[in-house]
Amino acid sequence: MGDKKKLVIGVIGADVHAVGIQILDHAFEAAGFDVTNLGVMVSQEEFISAAVETAADGIMVSSLYGHGELDCRGLRDKCDEAGLKGILLYVGGNIVVGKQPFDQVEERFKKMGFDRVFGPGTAPEETIAALKKDFHIE
Repeated sequence: MGDKKKLVIGVIGADVHAVGIQILDHAFEAAGFDVTNLGVMVSQEEFISAAVETAADGIMVSSLYGHGELDCRGLRDKCDEAGLKGILLYVGGNIVVGKQPFDQVEERFKKMGFDRVFGPGTAPEETIAALKKDFHIE
């Protein structure tokens, strides 16, 4: 893959769900990405700082406790302000409270500046395929 694309991943907000992020970490590494895993209970500022420090190509935000919509608001603007304009932003998991039509959830997150939005139970392979497409790999 030549120069490995760098990803910063983590679980945003007060969410302590750790298993999924470990699975993603291993899957992304196995797919050839350079991964910085921030773990759980990660603030927007921590994602941004890590992305700046590592010269990341993408930020992957995970949330399982349902408050991702609140936790993710303003992230794109903060990225832009920190010099990360155009960085690839993905979000996935159980990112809203209650059962809501996914197309509406996806639309709201895209309006917040996320490039891709993944629902609960998305296989890592689907995200990896999207990353390769968005990074023009293969």
